[in-house]
Amino acid sequence: MEPEAVIKALGALAQEHRLAVFRLLVQAGPDGMPAGLIAEAIGVAPSSMSFHLAQLAKAGLVIQRRQSRSIIYSANFGAMNGLMGYLTENCCGGVSCSPAAACPPQTCEERDVA
Repeated sequence: MEPEAVIKALGALAQEHRLAVFRLLVQAGPDGMPAGLIAEAIGVAPSSMSFHLAQLAKAGLVIQRRQSRSIIYSANFGAMNGLMGYLTENCCGGVSCSPAAACPPQTCEERDVA
Protein backbone atom coordinates (compact mmCIF):
# COMPACT_ATOMS: atom_id res chain seq x y z
CA MET A 1 0.00 0.00 0.00
CA GLU A 2 1.36 3.40 -0.94
CA PRO A 3 1.95 5.99 1.83
CA GLU A 4 -0.54 8.41 0.20
CA ALA A 5 -3.31 5.78 0.38
CA VAL A 6 -2.40 5.00 3.98
CA ILE A 7 -2.66 8.67 4.92
CA LYS A 8 -6.09 8.94 3.24
CA ALA A 9 -7.33 5.83 5.02
CA LEU A 10 -6.06 6.90 8.42
CA GLY A 11 -7.47 10.40 7.88
CA ALA A 12 -10.88 8.94 7.06
CA LEU A 13 -10.81 6.76 10.17
CA ALA A 14 -9.69 9.63 12.41
CA GLN A 15 -13.28 10.67 13.09
CA GLU A 16 -15.58 9.08 15.65
CA HIS A 17 -18.56 8.30 13.40
CA ARG A 18 -16.50 7.07 10.46
CA LEU A 19 -14.48 4.78 12.70
CA ALA A 20 -17.73 3.40 14.17
CA VAL A 21 -19.17 2.90 10.67
CA PHE A 22 -16.07 1.08 9.46
CA ARG A 23 -16.04 -1.21 12.49
CA LEU A 24 -19.75 -1.93 12.01
CA LEU A 25 -19.20 -2.79 8.35
CA VAL A 26 -16.30 -5.08 9.23
CA GLN A 27 -18.64 -6.91 11.61
CA ALA A 28 -21.36 -7.08 8.93
CA GLY A 29 -18.97 -8.90 6.62
CA PRO A 30 -19.15 -9.00 2.83
CA ASP A 31 -22.96 -8.76 2.79
CA GLY A 32 -22.69 -5.19 4.07
CA MET A 33 -25.55 -2.95 5.14
CA PRO A 34 -27.78 -0.29 3.61
CA ALA A 35 -27.02 3.31 4.53
CA GLY A 36 -30.26 3.73 6.50
CA LEU A 37 -29.47 0.84 8.82
CA ILE A 38 -25.92 2.08 9.28
CA ALA A 39 -27.19 5.55 10.23
CA GLU A 40 -29.68 4.03 12.66
CA ALA A 41 -27.08 1.77 14.27
CA ILE A 42 -24.58 4.61 14.69
CA GLY A 43 -27.21 7.16 15.72
CA VAL A 44 -26.39 9.68 13.00
CA ALA A 45 -28.78 11.58 10.72
CA PRO A 46 -29.01 10.04 7.22
CA SER A 47 -27.68 13.24 5.61
CA SER A 48 -24.59 13.15 7.84
CA MET A 49 -24.20 9.44 7.20
CA SER A 50 -24.00 10.09 3.45
CA PHE A 51 -21.08 12.45 4.05
CA HIS A 52 -19.24 9.95 6.27
CA LEU A 53 -19.80 7.06 3.86
CA ALA A 54 -18.54 9.20 0.98
CA GLN A 55 -15.35 9.98 2.91
CA LEU A 56 -14.77 6.29 3.65
CA ALA A 57 -15.42 5.40 0.00
CA LYS A 58 -13.07 8.15 -1.20
CA ALA A 59 -10.36 6.65 1.05
CA GLY A 60 -11.05 3.22 -0.46
CA LEU A 61 -12.20 1.69 2.80
CA VAL A 62 -15.79 0.91 1.80
CA ILE A 63 -17.36 -0.49 -1.33
CA GLN A 64 -20.86 0.41 -2.43
CA ARG A 65 -23.20 -1.54 -4.66
CA ARG A 66 -26.78 -1.08 -5.74
CA GLN A 67 -29.25 -3.72 -4.64
CA SER A 68 -32.72 -2.96 -5.91
CA ARG A 69 -33.48 0.55 -4.64
CA SER A 70 -30.87 0.51 -1.87
CA ILE A 71 -27.17 1.20 -1.86
CA ILE A 72 -25.35 -1.42 0.17
CA TYR A 73 -22.05 -0.53 1.80
CA SER A 74 -19.45 -3.07 2.85
CA ALA A 75 -15.93 -2.87 4.18
CA ASN A 76 -13.19 -3.16 1.59
CA PHE A 77 -11.32 -5.99 3.26
CA GLY A 78 -8.47 -5.81 0.75
CA ALA A 79 -7.84 -2.18 1.67
CA MET A 80 -8.18 -2.97 5.38
CA ASN A 81 -5.67 -5.81 5.11
CA GLY A 82 -3.34 -3.61 3.07
CA LEU A 83 -3.49 -0.90 5.72
CA MET A 84 -2.87 -3.37 8.53
CA GLY A 85 0.01 -4.90 6.57
CA TYR A 86 1.56 -1.49 6.00
CA LEU A 87 1.27 -0.58 9.68
CA THR A 88 2.78 -3.85 10.86
CA GLU A 89 5.29 -4.36 8.04
CA ASN A 90 8.33 -3.88 10.26
CA CYS A 91 6.82 -5.41 13.37
CA CYS A 92 9.12 -7.54 15.49
CA GLY A 93 12.28 -6.38 13.73
CA GLY A 94 11.03 -7.53 10.33
CA VAL A 95 10.40 -11.10 11.48
CA SER A 96 6.95 -12.38 10.56
CA CYS A 97 4.82 -12.63 13.68
CA SER A 98 1.35 -13.60 12.59
CA PRO A 99 -0.98 -13.59 14.41
CA ALA A 100 -0.28 -10.31 16.16
CA ALA A 101 -0.63 -12.02 19.54
CA ALA A 102 2.59 -13.88 18.74
CA CYS A 103 4.58 -10.62 18.72
CA PRO A 104 6.83 -10.44 21.75
CA PRO A 105 5.80 -7.68 24.18
CA GLN A 106 8.19 -4.83 24.83
CA THR A 107 10.19 -4.96 27.99
CA CYS A 108 10.00 -2.05 30.41
CA GLU A 109 13.46 -0.92 29.29
CA GLU A 110 12.39 -0.84 25.63
CA ARG A 111 9.27 1.18 26.46
CA ASP A 112 11.28 3.69 28.48
CA VAL A 113 13.66 4.24 25.56
CA ALA A 114 10.85 4.72 23.02
